[in-house]
Amino acid sequence: MENFRNNEAILDIHDKPSPLAWFGLSLQHLFAMFGATVLVPILVGIDPGIALMSSGLGTLAHLTVTKYKLPAYMGSSFAYIGAMQSLMNTLGEKEGLHAIQQGAVTGGLVYLIVALVVKSVGSAWIDKVLPPIVVGPIVMVIGLSLAGTAVSDSMYQMVDGKQVYSLTFLTIAMITVLSVIFFNMFTKGFISLIPILLGIIIGYVSAVVLGSVTGVEIVPFQTMVVDAPLFQAPNIEIPFVNYDFKLYPAAILTMAPIAFVTMTEHFGHVMVLNELTKRDFFKDPGLDRTLTGDGLAQVIAGFVGGPPVTSYGENIGVMAITRVHSVFVIAGAAGFAVVLSFVGKVSGLIRSIPTPVIGGVSFVLFGVIAAAGLKIIVQNKIDFDKKRNLLIASVILVVGIGNLILQFGPTENPFQVTGVAFATVLGIILNAILPEKARNE
Repeated sequence: MENFRNNEAILDIHDKPSPLAWFGLSLQHLFAMFGATVLVPILVGIDPGIALMSSGLGTLAHLTVTKYKLPAYMGSSFAYIGAMQSLMNTLGEKEGLHAIQQGAVTGGLVYLIVALVVKSVGSAWIDKVLPPIVVGPIVMVIGLSLAGTAVSDSMYQMVDGKQVYSLTFLTIAMITVLSVIFFNMFTKGFISLIPILLGIIIGYVSAVVLGSVTGVEIVPFQTMVVDAPLFQAPNIEIPFVNYDFKLYPAAILTMAPIAFVTMTEHFGHVMVLNELTKRDFFKDPGLDRTLTGDGLAQVIAGFVGGPPVTSYGENIGVMAITRVHSVFVIAGAAGFAVVLSFVGKVSGLIRSIPTPVIGGVSFVLFGVIAAAGLKIIVQNKIDFDKKRNLLIASVILVVGIGNLILQFGPTENPFQVTGVAFATVLGIILNAILPEKARNE
């Protein structure tokens, strides 16, 4: 066990909360990641239950590999959606799922191979490749690139397949975010540690009330909760056990390269966690272990029939706002995810949380990540009078927040480098090639 303790944390990495607090804090993380984790399989056509189970199993595997030193939650990855949808459309539901499994496992193996390379060459190069002038803006981008989603969820309602501005949705989002702020700023004790959970509950209740007043069904409680079965086993598909193995080279070639895209996001998330916890996870447990954890989590997800997984910014946001960094809390959330993948009514209840409630909570979750990036810049006293620093930060921020995508390959299923990943690559390149001073300085 390490001797260092982060005095800014209410619960540090290895602090174990009391049973009641443990339950509430873990449930808060479950609520934070649930929407995105089940949205990916819904968009692709995979059973949401298996995605929930995969996220829990993957998180527990990641915690084990990283020696319970890195508090990261693994949820369904959005980076693979295009490739997965294409495989489903081309091969059909059953074969498409089997192809996705192979792609997910292969993507995980890419992580494991890169981890072996990192282990052999060490991680001393990281500080040179990713100095504060690159890390700070990248962390800001990780938070701010998601701002559009939070805003859209907060003010648009789907009517006949179209997005329509809704003052009711905006009201619910504002009630939610103000509740989060209130519980975080004006309460003490255990209540102050679960502002996200309490904000979601108050937002949910306000959605029910406003829905009944306006006559618009905002919370589909009947269909998602009442009509849901109490017990519902996830659709587990294991090769050689549930079906005969068949090789899908197209899936492997399509999905494996995407691992390099999610890898850059992995670096960014570890940077944020470094800042929050006052540690250097690139050195302890080591970048090789964090990559191995991600890779193993993805292999497990693919093996049981779930979508690929990756570390989640939403849960990092929860840690930032609550200052609770305990790996026991993350493990508890993972355990909840596995158990609830079998309980239809409870998972249905969480799925019924309205989008404006999620949007309102996201204002805080994504905003605190961006603020952590700003804090890196301030603490390292980055001089923006230097043209080099100004240009590096400017390019990273605009490319990342604007989501400039690098796309190539076939039109129907192109390979994409997301804005966050592209901004990271450009930041690293500019940092490497730009001189310390411009000629006219």
